[in-house]
Amino acid sequence: MANFHLDVLTPDNCQLIFIDQQPQMAFGVQSIDRQTLKNNVVGLAKAAKVFNVPTTITTVETDSFSGHTYPELLSVYPTHKLLERTSMNSWDDQNVRDALAANKRKKIVVSGLWTEVCNITFALSAIKDADYEIYMVADASGGTSVDAHKYAMDRMVQAGVVPVTWQQVLLEWQRDWAKRDTYDAVMDIVREHSGAYGMGVDYCYTMVHKAAERVKHGDTIGPNPAK
Repeated sequence: MANFHLDVLTPDNCQLIFIDQQPQMAFGVQSIDRQTLKNNVVGLAKAAKVFNVPTTITTVETDSFSGHTYPELLSVYPTHKLLERTSMNSWDDQNVRDALAANKRKKIVVSGLWTEVCNITFALSAIKDADYEIYMVADASGGTSVDAHKYAMDRMVQAGVVPVTWQQVLLEWQRDWAKRDTYDAVMDIVREHSGAYGMGVDYCYTMVHKAAERVKHGDTIGPNPAK
């Protein structure tokens, strides 16, 4: 049997789940800067949207404790159904299991809060009960301490989970810069969410290729974009 760890992620072989990307859960995160966490989550969501990767969003105790899903994430999926549950483990909810099964893809990319609770219980259960292949997005997830996140990641890796980062997933999905149908959208995500990488892209566009400078909402200043 082939070792799935050797597979490259493609838009056609995986699906994505966001677990409890809600403010009360983020309040407890200490393993990563919270604004960086949100930036990475939204960047990952935009990437999945560009590549038409099936995406599930789960929430827990929205009205009684956790609060509503980040508006920036909801703006990427304005009509998406949110799967509300009470269990800390998303896998315990039949609606979540049904949604994942309906996508007919064994590879699940996971971004969630907290790493040591909701992420790990979901990952271990999905592997054990349904033989899913889990790719945990370490920098689009967060734990209540650096140690909590690290040791949860370590435990998941021991169980066969593949650790990844959000930008790694984005670029595996793109894979070839000759794929012009997604190139511009990927570059927009990079420029907005990829920090120094995005700044470098902006610099090259404006200073090297003499493209117009972006201002906001698609407006530009300066010379016309290079053809």
